[in-house]
Amino acid sequence: MSTIVEVRDERREPLLHNSSVPLPHGELTDENEAEIVSSSPSGASDGPESSLKGSNQRLVSLDVFRGLTVALMILVDDAGGAFPSINHSPWFGVTIADFVMPFFLFGVGVSISLVLKKASSKLMATKKVVLRAIKLFLLGLLLQGGYFHGCNNLTYGVDVDKIRWLGVLQRISVGYLLTSVSEIWLVNNIVVDSAAAFVRKYYVQWIFALLLLTFYMCLLYGLYVPNWEFQSPSMNVSVYGSNTQIVRCGVRGSLEPPCNAIGYIDRYFLGEQHLYQRPVYRRTKECSVNSPDYGALPLDSPVWCLAPFDPEGIL
Repeated sequence: MSTIVEVRDERREPLLHNSSVPLPHGELTDENEAEIVSSSPSGASDGPESSLKGSNQRLVSLDVFRGLTVALMILVDDAGGAFPSINHSPWFGVTIADFVMPFFLFGVGVSISLVLKKASSKLMATKKVVLRAIKLFLLGLLLQGGYFHGCNNLTYGVDVDKIRWLGVLQRISVGYLLTSVSEIWLVNNIVVDSAAAFVRKYYVQWIFALLLLTFYMCLLYGLYVPNWEFQSPSMNVSVYGSNTQIVRCGVRGSLEPPCNAIGYIDRYFLGEQHLYQRPVYRRTKECSVNSPDYGALPLDSPVWCLAPFDPEGIL
């Protein structure tokens, strides 16, 4: 009786490989590691369109999140005036519009963590980050610094004495710079194979974030805000009796519009003329008869209703 001996090849076939180029014995070469080919259910290749370069792969969920955030931004910008309930909160409280910028920052943070994982040189990555942050800051300065005078005004140019130094894009650029630098230099290069390894990898970055948050809270609640003055618009001189208005403060830890530490720091370092001149707190009950929408000043409105305040200031 003859005996049949079955010999099996123990070498495994790769789960993902280039089906258009046969590989000997199912081995995955270096050239094919960067290429992922999606196969049809029947196992046949769909052609060149089906191959995706690894360097060009995108996180679809992040792209969808960005698109939804842009759609939300357009909605609240165009419909917020007609529906104050979806417009920015006048001061205390939160509405759907107040989530737009945090959503953008969340997307930036996720992108940073994905991109910088592939950085081969920390110095080169830092250089690229700094250049990109500068470009983003300058773009924000062009768009929100006062160069454009409105949709119905065809004049251009900016008065350097009144340029608005900070805005949405400028704040995003600063956040991008700090986050990227911490991701490049403060994350330990170790393999995460447990919860303890995860902590060891990122603990320096967490300490840096906690220090920034602690510094912010100390300034917000511990900084003394003295009395201050500003130049009210000339058309309101008849209302208040003088072009120079004095706001009485002399407090610490106030979160109200006139006497908070955030506004004090912006006025001190940036100057009154370089702040946003139509702050959102003009829609509060103290400053608008149509609150929570813009409106005429009430008869007993406080003088700070016409004061500048930058929602995207230093802090």
